[in-house]
Amino acid sequence: MSIRNVSRRRFLKLGATAGGGLIIGVNLPGCSFSGALPIEQESDGFIPHAFLQITPDNQVIFYCPSDEMGQGVRTGLATIIGEELDFHPRDMVVKAAGLHEDYANPEFGVQATGGSNAVRVFWGPLRQAGADTRALLLNAAAQDLGVSASELTTDNGYIIVGDDRFPYGDFVTTAAQLAMPTETPLKSNASFKYIGNEFSRVDALAKSTGAAEFGIDADIPGMVYAVVVRAPVAGARVLSVDKTAAEAMPGVVAIVPVSSGIAVVANAYWRAKNAAQVLEISWEDIPLGQVSSAQVRTDFEAALAEGDTVEASTQGELVAGFDAASSTLEADYFAPFLAHTPLEPVNATLHITDNSAELWTGVQSIQGAQGLVERLTGLPRSNIRVNNLYLGGGFGRRGTLTHIVEVTEIAMAIDKPVQLLWSREDDIRNGLYRPASLMRIKAGVTTDGIVSAWDVQRAGGNITADTLTNMLPALLPSLPSSLLNGLSGFAEYLFSQWTVDPSSVEGLHETYDFENHRIAHATVDHGLPLTFWRSVGHSYTAFAVESMMDELADRAGIDPMSLRLANTENKPRMHGVLQTAQAAMKSMTVPDGHHLGIAAHSSFATDVAEIAEVSIENGEIRVHKVTCVADVGTAINPDIVRAQLEGAVMFGLTATLYGRIDLDQGEVKQSNFHDYQILRMDRAPAVDVILVNSGGDPTGIGEPGVPPIAPAVANAVFKATGQRLRELPLKLA
Repeated sequence: MSIRNVSRRRFLKLGATAGGGLIIGVNLPGCSFSGALPIEQESDGFIPHAFLQITPDNQVIFYCPSDEMGQGVRTGLATIIGEELDFHPRDMVVKAAGLHEDYANPEFGVQATGGSNAVRVFWGPLRQAGADTRALLLNAAAQDLGVSASELTTDNGYIIVGDDRFPYGDFVTTAAQLAMPTETPLKSNASFKYIGNEFSRVDALAKSTGAAEFGIDADIPGMVYAVVVRAPVAGARVLSVDKTAAEAMPGVVAIVPVSSGIAVVANAYWRAKNAAQVLEISWEDIPLGQVSSAQVRTDFEAALAEGDTVEASTQGELVAGFDAASSTLEADYFAPFLAHTPLEPVNATLHITDNSAELWTGVQSIQGAQGLVERLTGLPRSNIRVNNLYLGGGFGRRGTLTHIVEVTEIAMAIDKPVQLLWSREDDIRNGLYRPASLMRIKAGVTTDGIVSAWDVQRAGGNITADTLTNMLPALLPSLPSSLLNGLSGFAEYLFSQWTVDPSSVEGLHETYDFENHRIAHATVDHGLPLTFWRSVGHSYTAFAVESMMDELADRAGIDPMSLRLANTENKPRMHGVLQTAQAAMKSMTVPDGHHLGIAAHSSFATDVAEIAEVSIENGEIRVHKVTCVADVGTAINPDIVRAQLEGAVMFGLTATLYGRIDLDQGEVKQSNFHDYQILRMDRAPAVDVILVNSGGDPTGIGEPGVPPIAPAVANAVFKATGQRLRELPLKLA
């Protein structure tokens, strides 16, 4: 589809035809609808808000700018624009947006999904787009019907005048000739029709019937299949390869060297996989090959003992704070490396021709995917089409696009469409990981329950530096490799020597009113590839902070909930969440042998407290119920919010009870779900979600339910056994 230049001085210059209708925005490349409408060309740029198309038969198509990976973002964003447009989201056709600058995440500046911010950052722009479009349709209807616009109102896609109802589609031709209103007043929260109500997700039917297309579903005529054999020690290069046995296997098309290893291409996936297993490859020795899991922790402890840290945040006077404390405590908390294990394995399908390329995949940044194909092939960006399909889970893994590099390198050597599929073993042994972390906290509390001193040191790898190394080639495809390598090296040096990676220490103090605090960081990077994992740094910092808060309360003889309330007086949202959790906790009656643990954490602008009901059965920790109290501002669709919090609890419990990636001479020991366990249905607790309606703008929901669950369970285990478990996953002595 061609890109049309349209004046930014107006919200849009609209085009309409008998068959296509009204497009609110530009005719974008990569959009999944055909028969795009001509839009009057001007010379000074694109128009904003390329979200809606309204056809003469009253079909409303919403092009969702964020990637749907199970979090319900298509429903959420469609609800926001539908509220002001006055068109029910369930009646819309909701599609993935194509590639275009107008779809960039306003906070990231690029077209990407992550950080639980989609609803929050598109809340204002989409509401305004819907309101302005509704006002335009009212003006068009007033002209066509010969009445004043003030005599008209709307109801779910219809213009109402007296007893008559006219579909929006009747007025798109006239609307195309009118100037778009701007800054149309938005609805009050009290007048919302769709926001705050529960209805089925817009993708529920497609996913229930199998009609939804995920990246793994791509099936291109003439397609061949690729499997990559990667180094058992991440980052090691191929020294030699004997392909003789593999080349003789049935169906093998080619054996291709790629930057991450050796790819076997065959006419069926299983044939490629079998052939890959008989390759004889010699790999170089690298420092990571000498590293074991025990050494990782030892190195962290040594770094903290040496005191070679960089301060991330300081406030007040620690010495005075400790002098004022009636009780002090110091403890270490450890969290291991973790894999992402999205349900749908990582995959991509690519077809490269002489002058174009087309990619089918599911990623958290189609802009990044396009950039990598552009960089590696040298094709112009306008000739590279990316079909971003549903993602079968992301959790941060699909934001790092190593598989797009691999499939592009393979497709450049094969004159056929190529589908690359990672097995579960590939995903666990050769993926990217949440960093391991050691957190040392020394804190003091006064007799009236105020934490007067809070001193934290964290040792571990930096999340952002590794992520930038993977993202920069995708986002800056034209930059020479020498400059990219320089930028990556500078980022690594910067975060290890001069400043602290915010993602690595986030959550170590922000939840509470710690007037006297210091947060410091020691970078210890063993070379295992790291990237964002669901809730990022909060996933391990909350475990340390909330475990220490309970330990402080116990040391000082203070009720754990009272301690938290006393230290959130200046955090009104969290204070309200804790008060609601306190009331819920007081009303609970638990069976003999069951114990309650509380934890709270603020992340992604959302405040969450979780109460875990735990027992010990045959020496094992059993979680029976979790009560999750959350303030998400305005809940767009409360049912989806609850589902996300329920899922976050299950995801977090997997890490709490089972999750760990172990290294043996640099190799990841785990390989599949038999030794990298996930929470089974018979161990899944009941989850009760209580939403605190603070009435503010919506905040993040995809990730904030994860951080509090590990410390909530650990704190309940202490009540049950008297044991303080300071290492994840939780195991009784």
